[in-house]
Amino acid sequence: MIKNIFFDLDNTILDFHMAERRAVEKTLQSCGIAPTEEIIKRYSEINLAQWKLLERKELTLAEVKLRRWQMMLEILGCDEDAAKLAGIYEGYLSQGHYFMDGAEAMLEALYGRYHLYLASNGTSSVQRGRLASAGIEKYFDDIFISEEIGFFKPDAAYFSYCFSCIPCFQKEESLLVGDSLTSDIRGGNRAGIKTVWLDLCGETPLADAVPDFTIHRLTELSQVLTIL
Repeated sequence: MIKNIFFDLDNTILDFHMAERRAVEKTLQSCGIAPTEEIIKRYSEINLAQWKLLERKELTLAEVKLRRWQMMLEILGCDEDAAKLAGIYEGYLSQGHYFMDGAEAMLEALYGRYHLYLASNGTSSVQRGRLASAGIEKYFDDIFISEEIGFFKPDAAYFSYCFSCIPCFQKEESLLVGDSLTSDIRGGNRAGIKTVWLDLCGETPLADAVPDFTIHRLTELSQVLTIL
């Protein structure tokens, strides 16, 4: 029987793509650069690639924050200061929120029936700002943000820390829900807990990242919980 549910934040509960888009637009506009669709798309690709390197421990979080803007400015042929833009971007990213479809109703339905936890890779100021804006901190027994912990999904040390904070924790009573194969599902596999993959783009599972269940919208999670 499932008692503990860990939720990823970005593109699971809150729409990161929309938040990223708005923050990139405002950051570029602040230094007089027109945020075209091509530029926004390229930034998103660069950002995702840097986070994948962090997951493999090839970059630090500080390097991710700076490197993505260094690479973007090089592509744009702009001599703006990357550190300055990185700070502006994080400020905008931490403001406001956009819910994934069904997220609010899902949290409300699960609250009080399960112990809910947030398990997020990300920057503390950004994630805390978005959570406060969304008003959903009240649903979670605890919130685990990678920058605050010092470990990042899919590192087993990240999950060991989370588990150590939960009284009478049992892996067999726990479930992780997230959209990322490489951080959420791979991390859950390594940690020895069941996983539910929110597949938004029709990807193919990886050899070392195999979900126990796959859903395509959050409303389907209730069916999984009924099975379990």
